[in-house]
Amino acid sequence: MTLSHAIATILLQSPHTGYDVGKEFDEKVSCYWQATSQQIYRELAKMQEKGLVEVENVPQLNRPDKKLYSLTESGKQELMAWITEPSEPTAIRESLLVKVRAGYIVPDEILIEEIKRRKKLHQQKLAYYHSMESEINIAELTRPQRHMYLTLRCGIRYETSWIEWCDEAIEQLQQE
Repeated sequence: MTLSHAIATILLQSPHTGYDVGKEFDEKVSCYWQATSQQIYRELAKMQEKGLVEVENVPQLNRPDKKLYSLTESGKQELMAWITEPSEPTAIRESLLVKVRAGYIVPDEILIEEIKRRKKLHQQKLAYYHSMESEINIAELTRPQRHMYLTLRCGIRYETSWIEWCDEAIEQLQQE
């Protein structure tokens, strides 16, 4: 997957400013894709050059014009073509696992504290996802909403799995 595809999925729903795309990433897409504001704006510019998005300048009082990005038909076709291609799982790049692998060279308490810290972060993210889920009436989801809901469920399972692993790792390290 590329950043442009992740952005296109957001613009598929409705036009957004670059700022709003960034908020969507932070609030709803971060469970499966991360991007900084700088990366998003740079990618939007590339997408505009390729004709995948178009920009409408919306005047604002006492402020610069707001740029509203919309997915073009060409952008939608590109996204559809990409969706139909097989995709391979993304390789895991997790620094905590590298630390754990070599962690026998430091006292276990150091790793236990780091794992506890990470567990807390995963618990916070899980609580956020559960709060989002609590606002959803599954029986009334539209087709686009159902697809977004499925990504939320994956995020919930991901965070739950990490929390369970943290508990397992702490238990194992405390036995030594």
